[in-house]
Amino acid sequence: MNFASVGQSKSVRTIETITKTLFLMCSLVSALMLFVIIFFIFTNGVPAIIEVGFLNFVLGRTWAPTHGTNPQFGMMPMLYASLATTIFAFILGSRIGKWAAIYLAFFCPKKLYPYIKTMVELLGGIPSVLYGFFGVAIILPFIRNNFGGTGNSLLAAIIILTMMILPTVINLSEAALRAVPREFFEGAVSLGTTKTEAIFDVIVPAAKGGINGAYVLGIGRAIGETMAVIMVAGNVSRMPGSIGEFFQTSTLLAPVRTLTTGIAMEMSYASGLHRDTLFGIGVVLFTIIICLNLSLTILNRNQTNYAKES
Repeated sequence: MNFASVGQSKSVRTIETITKTLFLMCSLVSALMLFVIIFFIFTNGVPAIIEVGFLNFVLGRTWAPTHGTNPQFGMMPMLYASLATTIFAFILGSRIGKWAAIYLAFFCPKKLYPYIKTMVELLGGIPSVLYGFFGVAIILPFIRNNFGGTGNSLLAAIIILTMMILPTVINLSEAALRAVPREFFEGAVSLGTTKTEAIFDVIVPAAKGGINGAYVLGIGRAIGETMAVIMVAGNVSRMPGSIGEFFQTSTLLAPVRTLTTGIAMEMSYASGLHRDTLFGIGVVLFTIIICLNLSLTILNRNQTNYAKES
């Protein structure tokens, strides 16, 4: 019996056990952090929502928490602003980001690729406040001079958020496209399709799961952004008075306040029920993000099952 080899194998197993335990602890810490955040937000926010009344809180059109003896805690204007800015920014950013990712993955010249890729990555590393400065210096004067109003508006927030989600959508979508096996492309071309047809009819559908993941992270970045939106949106808690006003130009040019900016601007001086309702806004925001992630999971699962059946 080779005692040296036996001792060495025991040492290797010990190291593997320690390593697995360390990895398990790191995973548990990550999960624990999530549960702590959920517990902290919900234990502070849910009682406030119950006290105000769920429908009054979510559907109320007036936010006046410091209005003397009759405070109003209607978050609908802020919810409208968050959803409007996120949806429009997603529509623009997802299209531009997806097409940019396809170009970088399949059509970009090799000499040009490192420069464009570096610029996209640098765009993702710019702090939010610098996006806000860009909005104040460039976007607000442009809107004010060409469309009217003060410049601080829903439109300005949409433009800023579109810029901010582009790096996330481009980088993750490109990674998803490059992860598709090369055999998919070669098989499509061998059947007589052109390069463009193979990319858009075979590669892009095969990478849809990863691209959808990029979309969700982009939406999360848009709906959770605070600093840049504070600087360009105008921070007025208001919303259109009727459905018809949603489609008027004046609505895009009107100032708004999103959920995150409402929390950031008032948390420093809020107290009592006012403070707890800000946690209630956090509960609503967290619930929206969870619903988005669950929807993506269900969508990807259905697509996978459909592909297997086909």
